[in-house]
Amino acid sequence: MRLIFVGQGRVGKCAPSAVEETGDEIVAVYTRKNIDQLKHTGKIADAVIDFSSPSSLPCLTEYVCRTKTPLVSGTTQYTPEEQALLFSAAEHVPMLWSANFSIGIAVFRKALQTVSDSLKPNFDIELTESLYRQKTYAPSDTMQLLLDAIDPDVQYARVYGREGTGLHRPKKEIGVHSLRGGNTASIYTTHFFGTDEEFEMTHRAASPRIFLLGAIHMAHRLAGLANGIYTMDDLLFP
Repeated sequence: MRLIFVGQGRVGKCAPSAVEETGDEIVAVYTRKNIDQLKHTGKIADAVIDFSSPSSLPCLTEYVCRTKTPLVSGTTQYTPEEQALLFSAAEHVPMLWSANFSIGIAVFRKALQTVSDSLKPNFDIELTESLYRQKTYAPSDTMQLLLDAIDPDVQYARVYGREGTGLHRPKKEIGVHSLRGGNTASIYTTHFFGTDEEFEMTHRAASPRIFLLGAIHMAHRLAGLANGIYTMDDLLFP
């Protein structure tokens, strides 16, 4: 598969080794410095994989709509208006947006959807995430995916860290804790604390490369589908 990559951050820099493993081909790479060149580029790829920033969005959506090139996007921190612009591209191409392209995280999230309702009545829930020191916001978008899997209707209060006294823990509360340091790719753990027992699930990413491999895998699955917005669940758990 011929691929265009947009972005050269932690994930984008893994592109050469990722396509070497998958047997795909990078036909072009666009960054903030040359993203305007997309305006003058025709259809040269089978899919666009985007791990850039919201500033790339206007050029990106114009290109995929004009050339009818499927889009796989892992860019986060969009405003509601920017998210709407991104999703509007689905009228012209098949597209997938996700905050995390790890296949393991997709399975983790699916497992949480399956077990959480059985555990919530009698277990206290705490989530922790560990990410690299340069991460500029907390909690991460992946943490929000896990929270939504556990409590989709937001019936539980979210408590982001704890400090002080008199912090008796009510039943309908989820603790959320963000650790930052080193070059940790990501570690996500969900703790269910019961009486005399604890159930825990953890996902560890050794390198941001896994997110790119997952995106490439999704690009292959997206090829040939009808125009529209797809999710990881749509493609992994049909």
